[in-house]
Amino acid sequence: MMQDYDINQFKNPLFTVDSVLFTVIDSVLNVLMVKRLIEPFAGRWGLPGGFVDVDKDDNTDMTARRKLTEKTGLSPRYLEQLQVFSGINRDPRGFSVTSAYYALVAHQAVETRIETVEQASWISVNELPNLAVAFDHKHIIDIAHKRLQQKALYSMVPIYCCPDHFTVGQLKDVIETIIEKEIQRKSLMRRIESSDMFEFVDQKVQSGGRSAQLYRVKKDVSMANFERNLSV
Repeated sequence: MMQDYDINQFKNPLFTVDSVLFTVIDSVLNVLMVKRLIEPFAGRWGLPGGFVDVDKDDNTDMTARRKLTEKTGLSPRYLEQLQVFSGINRDPRGFSVTSAYYALVAHQAVETRIETVEQASWISVNELPNLAVAFDHKHIIDIAHKRLQQKALYSMVPIYCCPDHFTVGQLKDVIETIIEKEIQRKSLMRRIESSDMFEFVDQKVQSGGRSAQLYRVKKDVSMANFERNLSV
């Protein structure tokens, strides 16, 4: 007969979920962060996240979305798991584990709804080296940034950062901002056509002195991935 299991016989690690959300503002990549009001690291900036609540959360996906709503008021269309970070030195309170998520979203206003956070704000990734950041969140952001750059080269994920109706120029700017390199417009056009994700909007806008076609994502379409990276 199996001996009864007593969870209290073991010292459990701290278990949290953190989310790295990126957006592009005026051709600059920004990351969503919150300023902490409580210890540890009160007064420092950190990723929106928190402890798993076993009474509220069926899984870590629910934790991620719950903490994003509480701390920033933002609810992204999608979240993708990044990786797990763990260690004895991540948190002064003890051994900690965090399941990290990341996503790219269109820019929108954010506002905290919880007393443990002073403010939520989009912060340029260029400011991070000189920013006082809590825990190992700079490292997590760096890993997420590199993953996003790879996704931008082999998928249409950058479309999540565009408005509902967008031009090729706007999509091109988002991709170039993420990967920090120029891309060939003709290569992007081939991707737009081969992905079968988009349709014309019966409207054009003035862009750079020319009339630019507007596009939108088709309903219930799947995200397109490509075997080869985008030409730069």
